[in-house]
Amino acid sequence: MKLVSILGSTGSIGMSTLDVIRLNKDKYRVVALTAHSNVDKLVQQCIEFQPNFAVIGSSELAKELASRLKSSPDSATQVLFGVSSLEEVAQLSDVNMVVAAIVGAAGLLSTLAAAKSGKQILLANKEALVISGELLMNVARDSGADILPLDSEHNALFQCMPAGYQTGLPAKGVRKIMLTASGGPFLNFDASELKKVTPEQACRHPNWSMGKKISVDSATMMNKGLEVIEASYLFDFPADNIEVLIHPQSIIHSMVDYVDGSVLAQLGNPDMRTSIAHALAWPERIESGVAPLDLLKDNVLNFSAPSYERFPCLKLAFDALNTQGTAPAILNAANEVAIDLFLHRKIAFTDISSLVAKVLNKMNVVSAGSIEAVLSVDKEARAVAFELSEGV
Repeated sequence: MKLVSILGSTGSIGMSTLDVIRLNKDKYRVVALTAHSNVDKLVQQCIEFQPNFAVIGSSELAKELASRLKSSPDSATQVLFGVSSLEEVAQLSDVNMVVAAIVGAAGLLSTLAAAKSGKQILLANKEALVISGELLMNVARDSGADILPLDSEHNALFQCMPAGYQTGLPAKGVRKIMLTASGGPFLNFDASELKKVTPEQACRHPNWSMGKKISVDSATMMNKGLEVIEASYLFDFPADNIEVLIHPQSIIHSMVDYVDGSVLAQLGNPDMRTSIAHALAWPERIESGVAPLDLLKDNVLNFSAPSYERFPCLKLAFDALNTQGTAPAILNAANEVAIDLFLHRKIAFTDISSLVAKVLNKMNVVSAGSIEAVLSVDKEARAVAFELSEGV
């Protein structure tokens, strides 16, 4: 039986992970669950899965959580709070596997803690790689930690990779990796329409059920840009060998192109439980609860090249990857601030890319060789983004 800590258990990835575990209770036991502030959902999860530890964001919420769990006669869950507690449950000696599903830069330190402890990390927090990809991969190599991607695209690439790909993709005959993108809810909008879209529209993804932040990222295609950066670090492949294709059906999740002319693709219904089940059980397979793909029903697969004019965030991400250093961290921090401002109706949808570009142009790029440097740049970029947003 594998023992699991789930960081970010009340988010969409965390809840999908628990769905898969629920179908395979004989194979997994949940040791720790964490949430930022969703006490109601965390209480329900703790009562059902009886973890040893539950972590929440603040001492006040921890008191409320502990009080409510006391009313459950079977609960023996110890309640903790704060960032240091996240790192603690990521490093528990009896935990085999850590699901890193905290959204944004907030998940960085706990993911690094799991890597330092040599855990098998099921990585959904793409920002950990975007912000500090070189650092995280070096830590994982030194400790022997395995990083298994949960993002549907990166998990698809992982499934299509040749054996021993870690020794170098060119040596294994890989020519190119191709990330697919649905194009989001505004794929066919005119530029004039994009200026007027609302947060509600941006969060209404045509294929996937996701949280607000990642839904807006999908609408701007910054999500795909962040995935390009993530793929570059995960598979040690340069930006020039990574291609993005618009694929509105979200059936093919990504592809690997080989020098012999073969293209391997992973197909499936757009449901995160498929990639979660694959990573949980790897190298075996388990039930995920996802319906089988009906190719007779979904028998039209379309592809097109993304437009940088329509999706400027995608180009900004490619540029940041080519620049290296702290450029991806600046990109990510500015984007998180811009999305929050958009969701609170303080800037327009089209201002998201403009604000990110302004922050990238204003800040100096330095080496991202230490966690201190990365966190310092992240903090500075957020301050600069707030400052510049007043003029957007």
